[in-house]
Amino acid sequence: MTLVASNPKLYKDFVPTSFAELVENFFKENSETKTTSNSVLNFVPKVDIAETEKQYEISLQIAGIDKEDIKIDFQDGKLTISGERKFEKKEEGKKFHKIETQYGSFHRSFVLPEHTNHEAIEATFNNGILNIVVPKDEKKVTKATIAIK
Repeated sequence: MTLVASNPKLYKDFVPTSFAELVENFFKENSETKTTSNSVLNFVPKVDIAETEKQYEISLQIAGIDKEDIKIDFQDGKLTISGERKFEKKEEGKKFHKIETQYGSFHRSFVLPEHTNHEAIEATFNNGILNIVVPKDEKKVTKATIAIK
């Protein structure tokens, strides 16, 4: 079984909704407001997902976010991680020419396989990496041979 990542905003930058938006994006790509708004509106943390014999391991790169600003929920077989990296322009006399760091709120959702133990999910946060361990439930049978009577 595999984990399925779900994020509808992921492809927004790559697929314009109209021809006018395509032309606008082409001509405004290097402007400061476009760069800033993309950085603020499109924060999608990178994720790595690995599987071992006993568990799934999910790692998100979310440097610059406090642990208190991260929320992890599990509901109806879906694990959702959300948070916010805040953009603060407080420095006097500094003019930004380009901003490539992504800011804003985010959420990433993962549909977990049925044979996971959601009650034993553990999360740790260290050096800007959120690590989530989802143990597999050994009690649930994922494959069986049925005898014909």
